[in-house]
Amino acid sequence: ASSSLIIKMGKGAVRVVVRTRPTANFAHGVLTVKPENASVDVFIKRKESQGLVNNQRTNYSFRFDNVLHNVSQDNVYDDCGRDIVANVMNGYNGTIMAYGQTGAGKTYTMTGGLADYKVRGMVPRAIQQVFSEISARPEQAVTVRISYLEIYNETLFDLLTPGNSANGDDIQILDDAKGAISTRGLTKAVAATEEDALNLLFEGEANRAIGEHQLNKASSRSHCIFTLHIEQRSRVESSERVLQSKLHLVDLAGSERVSKTGSSGVVLKEAMYINRSLSFLEQVVNALTDRGRDHVPFRQSKLTHYMRDSLGGNCKTLMVANIWGEESHIDETISTLQFATRMMKVRTEAVVNVQLDPALLVKKYEREIKELKQELAMHDALAGRAKVQYEEYDEEQRYQLQQQIRQYVDGEIEELPVQNLRHVREFFGQFKVLFHISLAS
Repeated sequence: ASSSLIIKMGKGAVRVVVRTRPTANFAHGVLTVKPENASVDVFIKRKESQGLVNNQRTNYSFRFDNVLHNVSQDNVYDDCGRDIVANVMNGYNGTIMAYGQTGAGKTYTMTGGLADYKVRGMVPRAIQQVFSEISARPEQAVTVRISYLEIYNETLFDLLTPGNSANGDDIQILDDAKGAISTRGLTKAVAATEEDALNLLFEGEANRAIGEHQLNKASSRSHCIFTLHIEQRSRVESSERVLQSKLHLVDLAGSERVSKTGSSGVVLKEAMYINRSLSFLEQVVNALTDRGRDHVPFRQSKLTHYMRDSLGGNCKTLMVANIWGEESHIDETISTLQFATRMMKVRTEAVVNVQLDPALLVKKYEREIKELKQELAMHDALAGRAKVQYEEYDEEQRYQLQQQIRQYVDGEIEELPVQNLRHVREFFGQFKVLFHISLAS
């Protein structure tokens, strides 16, 4: 265990960026994307079948921190990833999550094409930036550990366990006294190089639950959280001071309407679990933004429990809201944009996490005590003083002090010889002993 020293840095809102999936069938008459204003407007034609008088809403206008329309993976990472990763390397916790309907490009945003360097997603680019920063900090000893958690049908799976055989019951989500989240039973593999980290990513990707339905032939059927746990200590200054931070890179399963996806059997069951967990995520966000609410239901689902730090906790959080700008998906687009708007109201409080290693602190104090004793011995020698005792007295030495005290009280000697503070304390202790002996007699 290690003691924790946190440096307060104040609160900030979750940053929300909308990314559109490129399509040849963009709904120009319905969806207006304005990157220069970071806004998205939606206009829905009134359905004549509902009559001339109806309460159907036709106009929506949304504003975000940024809107990325038909942009490259490079542009997405520069806007959404680079600052978060830089903050993580400075001791903050960070989270980047992709949210949206199935097929809108969440996995492409987070993972991208692993075989093609140009279309790499957030995760491989974040790995590259982390190890690039490490190489630029030779004065720091940095350890990177990787975990890859999958939440499938409300069960936890370790994607770095060979054969993905870990039972969900073997992984436990734990809250500490300060509300910080940790896990028991989840693999945290050391990655010494960028190549090691990428290999762990590839291994985890191979174990993910992938399904097929009408909207997406390779749909992620689970929430996946790839985490870099980073520990840094100075090679030149006090080594007991450790910076510990983590970066969650979250690919949420896509929300979907079963009527559109044509899901049945196992895939239908998966869809029900996905939609339910996303509904719990919305409930948590609603509770966090409602000032009148005292209780936030983080424990309703594994996803919200595990991401408690990211949702209103000790973290710098960014959400990419992926939308599919075709008219047939306009209902899902509005739903995604409404949730993204609520997410912008969530406040987090990110702090620099400084851990103090107790074992190293003890070694440091022992070293300092030894050096101080050496200095005292040198001072006594220069002052021409006989060997002075600084250690605790034994029984024989305390008996001799009692004899000196008796001689002093009886007037046989004029004063008690005092050598140092330790000597004074031992004299007072023996005065107390003799006083109690006299009372008892």
